Amino acid sequence: MTKMKKRTEIDFGFINRTLRTTCLVLLTFFPFGVYYLGFFPTLAILSSGIWAMLNLILITLLVKYTLRPEGPDVGRAIAVAFIKFPLLYLCAYFLLKVSQFEVLHLLMGFSGLLIIIILKVLGRLFTGVDKDTSGNHGPEGMSAA
Repeated sequence: MTKMKKRTEIDFGFINRTLRTTCLVLLTFFPFGVYYLGFFPTLAILSSGIWAMLNLILITLLVKYTLRPEGPDVGRAIAVAFIKFPLLYLCAYFLLKVSQFEVLHLLMGFSGLLIIIILKVLGRLFTGVDKDTSGNHGPEGMSAA
């Protein structure tokens, strides 16, 4: 019988890879979007996609600062919460108020990150990347993609 090693850290590798992929998709989309959709629709998609990435980064930081084995880092958690909740959502409000930005284009940018997460999970599921062949059961046996 083998003892399972207790994990004290959360692996944020999937989130970091998702953020890199989203950034790459947005940068690749930009020149084609300007050509096919126009400048303002592309700018709406790009800015709301960046907003979604910032939102995920701040959520990740909140989790890092609050769910720790040694206890939460209250000061940093409050600072991140102050940035995330009033300031980030105020930015989203102003994105919705720009008259040149259509709601559909903003929705495309906001949901782009979620679509990338779903596609990455489906890719891992269908390729069997996370199948445990070592006999270990649990998160220790999982590989990072």
